[in-house]
Amino acid sequence: MRAVVQRVSAAKVEVDGVVTGAIHQGLLVLLGVHRNDTEKDMVWMADKIQHLRIFEDDQERMNLSLDDIGGELLVVSQFTLCGDCRKGRRPSWNDAASPDRAKDLYDRFIELCRQRKIPTEAGVFQAMMDVSLTNDGPVTILLDSHKKF
Repeated sequence: MRAVVQRVSAAKVEVDGVVTGAIHQGLLVLLGVHRNDTEKDMVWMADKIQHLRIFEDDQERMNLSLDDIGGELLVVSQFTLCGDCRKGRRPSWNDAASPDRAKDLYDRFIELCRQRKIPTEAGVFQAMMDVSLTNDGPVTILLDSHKKF
């Protein structure tokens, strides 16, 4: 799994002009599912995102996690994160999971975050979405469960 994690003061996602998810302070997660991802990748990613210490404490040091601040998540599916641009000018999508497999892991990721008591909103899988956000910092982190060691 790959994720682009952005610290936000607000974010929302719309499909056909209808807001499907909106948050205040927290993290916007653009989530790509790789064809080789397993349950272990999903759990690792949820744990990493939940406990990333990228929010400022009272000394203005990035020392607090999403849990520490009572923050929210907005999770948006983004298969393009699995694109391979090493050859030519058009990305290859061979590493992206099939739509059925990706939807299953995406939905289960969202449910896992909710089970962990993280207020979690989401986009609509495979929909054309308009995502808007107010970066806080800005702070943007790239995570890849295949590069965890």
